[in-house]
Amino acid sequence: MSTSHLINQIIHNPAFHDYIAILKGARNGFVYGVKVRFPHALVMSTLFGRGDWKQRLRTIYKATRQHALNLAKFVTIYKTFLLIQKKFNGGKERSVDTFVAGLLGGYLVFGERNAVNEQIVLYVVSRVVASFLPRASSPYHTTSQSMAAGSPVKPVPPDSRYFTVFAALAWGAVMWLFRHRGETIQPGMFNSMKYLYRDSEVWKDLKTIFWHNT
Repeated sequence: MSTSHLINQIIHNPAFHDYIAILKGARNGFVYGVKVRFPHALVMSTLFGRGDWKQRLRTIYKATRQHALNLAKFVTIYKTFLLIQKKFNGGKERSVDTFVAGLLGGYLVFGERNAVNEQIVLYVVSRVVASFLPRASSPYHTTSQSMAAGSPVKPVPPDSRYFTVFAALAWGAVMWLFRHRGETIQPGMFNSMKYLYRDSEVWKDLKTIFWHNT
């Protein structure tokens, strides 16, 4: 039996499916982390970074590496704990298992407070809060190329009336916080808001109006 044939048998063997899924989950977590963090870190370092480009590139690399590794670790831990609970429950997954696995993964991977973890956690929190908005009557429109197109569960957008109120409250709150309690805003968002709302009120000449910020 050739090596390729043996490998093919292993990866298609249902007995190994859950274990291979953990490995692929780690891979996908790492790749997704790079795709999400690298362009974000590049833009933020270009707009708001300090120091020479060597220092900025080091910052971009560190942020991208941390985001990618953390997502890879989280997916690995999450899927591993799901599998452990499933085995202890006679091969059946319970509803609470996903919460427990996510809880442990979140504590172990994202429990340390740093800039990257804080941004990820705040992103997750915003999605959790927004999920409580009443839903519309029909799902989002998806194309055949969309990742959601082939899923049995179709995401349903918020009811437009409630979303309007939600958006208004969110923006009213964040603008009040920026003006009166700016120290409580996450640094990345604070820098963006400072650039938009404070730096735009200061200039020296035409060059600092249309070309350079200051």
